[in-house]
Formats: sequence, C-alpha cells, structure tokens
Amino acid sequence: MRIKTLSILSLLVIFLSCKKDQENNTEDKAGDIEKNEVIEKDISKIDYIEFELDSKAEDVIKDWTEYQQLQEAILDIKKGDLSFFNDNKEVINTLLRGLKKNIPKKIKAASISARITALETKFRKLQSLSNLSTTNKKELLATIKDFLVSFSSFNFQINKKIEYDTRKIEKPQ
Repeated sequence: MRIKTLSILSLLVIFLSCKKDQENNTEDKAGDIEKNEVIEKDISKIDYIEFELDSKAEDVIKDWTEYQQLQEAILDIKKGDLSFFNDNKEVINTLLRGLKKNIPKKIKAASISARITALETKFRKLQSLSNLSTTNKKELLATIKDFLVSFSSFNFQINKKIEYDTRKIEKPQ
C-alpha cells in the first residue's frame, strides 16, 4: 500500500514539475524575442568612424538617385527600423544594380566600384540576417556595424577621389 501511495505521489510531483518547466520556457522565449529587437539606442552605441561627404562631393552626387535612396535606407537603419529588408528583394536588387550602373562620371573609378561591391556584400548580409528569426541581437548589431563602416568607407573614397581630381600639380619645365 505504501509503495502505491509513494508512486502516485512521485508521479504527481513529476507531472507538476514538467508543467512549470514548460511555462517557464515559453516565458523565456517571449523575453528573448523582446531582447533581440534592435532599437535606435543600441545602434547609437555602435562605435565607428563615420565619414560624411564634403561639399564638393555632394555637388557631384546630387543627381545620383540610387545614392540618395541608399542614404534614406541607412537613416532608417540608424533608427532601428529594418523593415526595408522585409520582402523587398526586387527593390533592393534594383537599388544595388543602379548604384553600380549609374556612377557619376566625375567619380567613376575602380576604387569607387570596389567600395560599392564591398557595400553590396555587407548590405546583402544585413538583409539576410535581418530576415532570419534565429539571428540574435549581438550578431545583428555586428552586421549593422559592418554595413555602416562600409558605407562610411564608401563616402571616404568618394571624398578622396574628388580631392585627388581637383588637385593641381605643376610639372617642372
């Protein structure tokens, strides 16, 4: 009789403890989802050197619509809004294709094309990670940093190209 009572009690304890674990797991998963969201505050903490275009470079690229669209997307990303990447493959492909194809003649050079390729790589990586449900916040922030650094390097390269072209070197006679 004692054995039956002990077995029933132990089974009851096991069933009750399993139920608590399942409840705790669902609460943890909901907490993890909230913790994985990237917000503007997180992105503002990213430490990198940001190069802006100087006035000469801005004059050269003012009609480059793909660059303007990319800049708008980056402003959204800095606000923590990654919705640009959600089911937007055709727009992204068109943007990146146009960015490569419509480079203004004053800055058309191999170094600029190389920076665009690097930027495209980081952009596509960010796109793929932002659409994955298994991406954690640390990975996403590291990818956002890589993308922002590549855009900053792209701006720096544009500035250097304009600076190099406007230099006047006098040759000795």
